[in-house]
Amino acid sequence: LMGHPAVAEAAVFAVPDPRWLERPMAVVVLREGASVEPEALREYLSGEFPRWWLPDRVEFIEAIPRTSTGKFQKSVLREQYGGASAS
Repeated sequence: LMGHPAVAEAAVFAVPDPRWLERPMAVVVLREGASVEPEALREYLSGEFPRWWLPDRVEFIEAIPRTSTGKFQKSVLREQYGGASAS
């Protein structure tokens, strides 16, 4: 996702799914002044990854939470978007 010209940062993580137990979801921070539709990002990824690896949901956010060492806090994202059972 971060190779897309409109994307500044992105994180993909698993969220609970009633059928498959877990499915990928993406949160994306857009570059200043950029815009893109979620389906365009899925299409961008479709040439590189199998369809079942593509995120079912894409949410646009202002900033991705980070640890004190600068890594993405995927546990925070899972809790925020997937509920407590996703930790």
